Amino acid sequence: MDTLPRLNAARLSRRLKTRAAPRLQGLHDNGLKWSPAPPGPSMVDNRGPGNGRGHRFRMSKQQCQCPMTRRQNPLIGLTTYGRGADNRYTLPADYIDAVRRAGGVPVLIAPGEPHLEGILDMIDALILSGGGDIDPGRYNGKRHETNYAIDQERDTLELELGRRVIDSGMPTLGICRGAQILNVVQGGKLIEHIPDEFGDKCLHRAPPREPVTHGVKLKPGSRLQKILGRGDFDAMSWHHQALRGAADGFVAVAHAPDGTIEAIEMPDHPWLIAVQWHPELSAASDPTQQKLFDAIVEAARKTR
Repeated sequence: MDTLPRLNAARLSRRLKTRAAPRLQGLHDNGLKWSPAPPGPSMVDNRGPGNGRGHRFRMSKQQCQCPMTRRQNPLIGLTTYGRGADNRYTLPADYIDAVRRAGGVPVLIAPGEPHLEGILDMIDALILSGGGDIDPGRYNGKRHETNYAIDQERDTLELELGRRVIDSGMPTLGICRGAQILNVVQGGKLIEHIPDEFGDKCLHRAPPREPVTHGVKLKPGSRLQKILGRGDFDAMSWHHQALRGAADGFVAVAHAPDGTIEAIEMPDHPWLIAVQWHPELSAASDPTQQKLFDAIVEAARKTR
């Protein structure tokens, strides 16, 4: 049976000195601060006084800090659709493409996420995306036969996100359903079905559920008007519900031809805008719509 060779104390001390000295000398030559240190995690220099005690060295805080490259591209959180029948979370690529064109890095946030605190600490801005209807029970509304894709898991996530970004001041853009979420967070209500109250003169969605184009008129001097650089335009619309007035803290800053509220913003928030139309659908070909994504990414860059 093989046995490890035994080294007496003197030989072991010499071997340690031989191996450690060149490394320690190299560190010393590179500007590391050399000083006796109290007991604790450190490296031992056996070149000191004898009897095996030696000296310890430590680096100053400045010398311990390693240079790191600062992240240039803001992280933009994007809420996804609810869990599908195929057990998948999805989001149309139009949202992701628009964020990337603006220089942001998309971070998808799926319903049911248990670690919101960590995600909000990581991202620099949030986009609440479009999708199915909010449960009318969340705003003391009434069920309607046209309600679709109601998802409690998604409602819970996005209402909590909405509360947190309003409190924290994080740059936030609400799109369609996202605008409705933010309004509900502030105690607002929704129109359950636009045709029931405004008729069909201005279509906001084509049967059965297809996007359409209609005009939008912005409030002069609003933050949104300044971002888009114009007072009116045509937008891609894809909704059958709308805000029943601007909730507490919000002001309505855009309307459709039939009077439906098409955008709100929060004057006391650093950057919070919500639109009822779908800018992501035409942002690739319409610079006016892409400006919304450019603006939130720029706001994220400035506030992080």
